Amino acid sequence: EEISMKAYISNYSQSPRKTRLVTDAVKGKSVAEALIALKFMEKRAAGPIAKLIASAAANAEKQGENAKNLKVKTITVTKGLVRTKSMSRAFGRVTPLRHRMAHVTVILGK
Repeated sequence: EEISMKAYISNYSQSPRKTRLVTDAVKGKSVAEALIALKFMEKRAAGPIAKLIASAAANAEKQGENAKNLKVKTITVTKGLVRTKSMSRAFGRVTPLRHRMAHVTVILGK
């Protein structure tokens, strides 16, 4: 029987497009390889994604699975909330500023 372990980040406050650059780099790697790759990555999302993968590995350990044998089976980034602010512009106009957020889901498997 295939055991897969999940972990989530909801409304991570960085755009999905920027977050996907980090998640695509670790897709398909083993947990140890992924954590090492993220440690040396100079992107803001690298820290939270590493924490997420470590959390999923800890969940697997809690279920009695050996985390050393697990790989990052799938890691998906989807659109989250969009917070809007207004910015004053010339001639009394206003422009919306959209602050996009992302939902990240990681599934570890063999």
